[in-house]
Amino acid sequence: QVQLVESGGGLVQAGGSLRLSCALSGRTLSSYAMGWFRQAPGKEREFVAAISWRGDNVYYTNSVKGRFTISRDNAENTVYLQMNTLKPEDTAIYYCAADPYGLGSRRVNAYDYWGQGTQVTVSS
Repeated sequence: QVQLVESGGGLVQAGGSLRLSCALSGRTLSSYAMGWFRQAPGKEREFVAAISWRGDNVYYTNSVKGRFTISRDNAENTVYLQMNTLKPEDTAIYYCAADPYGLGSRRVNAYDYWGQGTQVTVSS
């Protein structure tokens, strides 16, 4: 059974940085493309970033390009989301997800496994 556990969220001032981690257990991380999504109160879950199983393709939503970086360490079974120059509109619960087809997708329904989420709050 695949399990995903996010960590690294917290409260930060605008302009600050956070690094989210997502640890996968139960299977080998290299079997999956991985994605990060977020959901703000009253809004739908939205795509943030994705990375292919080898890490050679990455994708970002426009609002985070140049500020966020997704990476993976298959040896450590961990995916990361480095978030710089944070803005109040980045406030949300952040979820990592695993895509068993290894391509990386912007679609929520492409992902079979989800973590429980970690709260990110950016104060102005």
